[in-house]
Amino acid sequence: MDGMDATDITRVQTYLRRLFGTDRINLIRPARPGLSVEVAVEDEVVGTLHRDAEDGEVSYALHLTILEEDLPPPPKKPAAPPRR
Repeated sequence: MDGMDATDITRVQTYLRRLFGTDRINLIRPARPGLSVEVAVEDEVVGTLHRDAEDGEVSYALHLTILEEDLPPPPKKPAAPPRR
């Protein structure tokens, strides 16, 4: 995996904002080289972005992390009818 420069980050951020129809998506450049670019929606980091250059082709992989604690509670199962 290759690191991402400021131009990569800006281009991918523009693409993601257009794709998802919101300017709330922000890519956060890592504090130190070698760390992942963070993907945030407003102030909440929701995943990471990685650049891959292989065989002359460049691609970007978005990894979203969803914590169980952030999900709504599961729906309650309807009570089973009484057995006769």
